[in-house]
Amino acid sequence: MALPSFRRIDRAAVLACVALALVGWSSLLVPSLIRSIEPAFNQTDAGIGVFFFVNAIAYVSGSMLGGVLTERIGRRVILPMALVLITAGLAGMAGAPSWSLFLVAAVPLGLGAGAVDGGTNGLILDLYPSSRGRSLNLLHLCFSIGSLGSPLVVGRLVEIGVGWQSIVFGTALVAIPLALLLGLADQPSGRHVHAGPAGSVRIGLALPLVALAIAIACYVGSEVGVSHWLVRYLDSASVGLATSALALFWGGLTIGRLMSAKIGDRFDHARFAATAALVAGVTLAGAVAAPSLEVSILLFALAGVAYGPIYPLIMAVAGDRYPGRSAAVSGFLAGTAVIGAILYPPVMGLMSVSVGLGAAMAGAAALAGACALVLALIARGTFNGPRATAS
Repeated sequence: MALPSFRRIDRAAVLACVALALVGWSSLLVPSLIRSIEPAFNQTDAGIGVFFFVNAIAYVSGSMLGGVLTERIGRRVILPMALVLITAGLAGMAGAPSWSLFLVAAVPLGLGAGAVDGGTNGLILDLYPSSRGRSLNLLHLCFSIGSLGSPLVVGRLVEIGVGWQSIVFGTALVAIPLALLLGLADQPSGRHVHAGPAGSVRIGLALPLVALAIAIACYVGSEVGVSHWLVRYLDSASVGLATSALALFWGGLTIGRLMSAKIGDRFDHARFAATAALVAGVTLAGAVAAPSLEVSILLFALAGVAYGPIYPLIMAVAGDRYPGRSAAVSGFLAGTAVIGAILYPPVMGLMSVSVGLGAAMAGAAALAGACALVLALIARGTFNGPRATAS
């Protein structure tokens, strides 16, 4: 199958990819800089867990609110506004004189990142309805590239003495021109004319969509948990090696999404995602039990390959079932996905100071297994219900 054509709305599709890459980069800033941020504010892993919790709550709100507002006023307004919020949040973090203000700055960052996540997924669903699995994998490949580059570049910058505040503020500046370009780009508006309140209720309470929400929340809780805490988990390694291991994990995600973009639409999206989630859980469990640091890092990278296709394929399943409501459905799933990030990565911080991060990583493997189970049930048609249509 040929690559999805960007000829119709070339600028909007490319800018969506760049915006999600920025979200991916930003999402790994604090995990990559954890060894610099904790002493700067005299915080422990539990304190960083609070930051992840606050940011995740804001991310959920931004995803869901962004989808609702897009259906009313359009993406051309919402996506640039979301990027402005990212700029404000990152700049606030870079200049925060206290831990309390650092936490406050996590709110606009999360709101903006969530709205960009849901908004770009909806945009690609509208642009490429006949190749959703492939197109969404390519979109999330860009997220993975941003996440892959963040620990690699940040780790090297820290090692040569660049302050963490400069790194965060430099990222904030990138979002400004991107917001301007997205505001000028032609793109599907994403607006939806509601026939009545009942239509909205059917989508929100549809059993297949609820099942997809559970699956994507389990996936995100597992993947984000590994991503946020891998550098700390590898505390015995140098900063350079630990951040390189995180980069390898995201490199695996990148490879997984690139491979899935090639073959994803040849298979049932739900079955493919269920298989990937099962492999991710087993491989992650192996990484925790590995007898050596080198083997553990290798297995974390392989787990990343398996994680790669899961999120975009879940979005593709939703797009197949609710083709007329891409903005609302993608925003809803992007928001519920982060419930996993709200609940589990902060718990991992608490577990770190009680039972240890090894047990917390094993829990992440269990979440991947739960995701696989729900997706397998979806693939079997256990949660079949009426499909929503545009009204």
